[in-house]
Amino acid sequence: MDTLGIGGSSIEQELEKIKPVAHLVKPIQKEEFQQRIEKASTLMKAQNIAAMYLHAGTNLFYFTGTKWNGSERMVGALVLPNKEVDYIAPQFEEGTILDFMGVKGEVHCWEEHQSPYELFVTLLEEKNINSGTIGIDESTPFFITDGISQYASAYQLINAKDITAGCRMIKSDAEIAIMQAAMDITMEVQKAAARIMRVGISSKEVVDFIHQAHIKYGIPSGSYFCIVLFGVDSSFPHGVKTPKNLEENEIVLVDTGCVLHDYISDITRTYVYGEINEEQRNIWDLEKETQQAAFNAAQLGSTCASIDVASRKVLEANGLGPDYKLPGLPHRTGHGIGLNIHEWPYIVRNDNTILTPGMCFSNEPMICVPDKFGIRLEDHIYMTENGPKWFTEPAYTIEDPFGISKD
Repeated sequence: MDTLGIGGSSIEQELEKIKPVAHLVKPIQKEEFQQRIEKASTLMKAQNIAAMYLHAGTNLFYFTGTKWNGSERMVGALVLPNKEVDYIAPQFEEGTILDFMGVKGEVHCWEEHQSPYELFVTLLEEKNINSGTIGIDESTPFFITDGISQYASAYQLINAKDITAGCRMIKSDAEIAIMQAAMDITMEVQKAAARIMRVGISSKEVVDFIHQAHIKYGIPSGSYFCIVLFGVDSSFPHGVKTPKNLEENEIVLVDTGCVLHDYISDITRTYVYGEINEEQRNIWDLEKETQQAAFNAAQLGSTCASIDVASRKVLEANGLGPDYKLPGLPHRTGHGIGLNIHEWPYIVRNDNTILTPGMCFSNEPMICVPDKFGIRLEDHIYMTENGPKWFTEPAYTIEDPFGISKD
């Protein structure tokens, strides 16, 4: 029996059918960025943190709405418990910072021959912060933290992750709406990609199609990433460097996502092109059972670690593993998602973060069978007041991965 929804169409036919939909969801509004600063300020007061440095990147954007890519030059923001925001940047970038700025604040500049780290400490002193604890964004490169420390002997520098992650882990309704729209788009792209499969198609052709399909749905940047693996290549979780042409009766693994209003989607589907053999069916069914066990374990008040434990119990009960041994699950069960494709919380046995409403994370307990194939079914979960919810409906059966027979 051939797999439903796999093959039978062409790249041209599928691209022709796609209409843009990304514009139907709004980006994060200015008011929400200000609310994030307010929450951070509240946490800073509670933890007796005198100031927090946010480095260029997703933490800076999350709290201030200011987009800036990190480099060898120090660019960032100082956030105070009174909700004040001050920016630090090279003098020649002042105009650009002002143009990109979300949450308003004064820009403090340094010339190329000057030390931005000395300016940082001078700014603290100007704010009458002459000692105390300073939180440093955990994504800040070591050379910047080290540079600050050379001038900050009067201060205690600590990792600000409790504040940054503490805020970012809990998604707002607006964030979840954007992520839902992004996931919906990528799910449709997954379905379209399955329909273009044919014997002889190269994995690169499929990657290129998926990129163009995301663009046609209204994502200007196309795919944020894309992994397409055929046959034995699917046993390597993040793929191989050499493209492969699809053969009859082979496993197909497609893992892809996009960025919509700065938030990321990430979905994996695995199926068979052609006839399904018994081993493929058994491992696919076990993967689905394991993914469902992880979902069932994702209950309010439970730990992230408990989800990973639940996944491995199913696999070990079926003779796989134990732990990370193969055949079995070689990595954690999942990861948080948002502005970064991998962020807090992590669904792994040493993450004892308590599940609370607003948390979003992947559920992907991949099974790798060395020298044969791998099966990964990846969907994402968001926690509500009533427990876990799927962003996308999980794969249905190996014969009908997209649930066509249900419609």
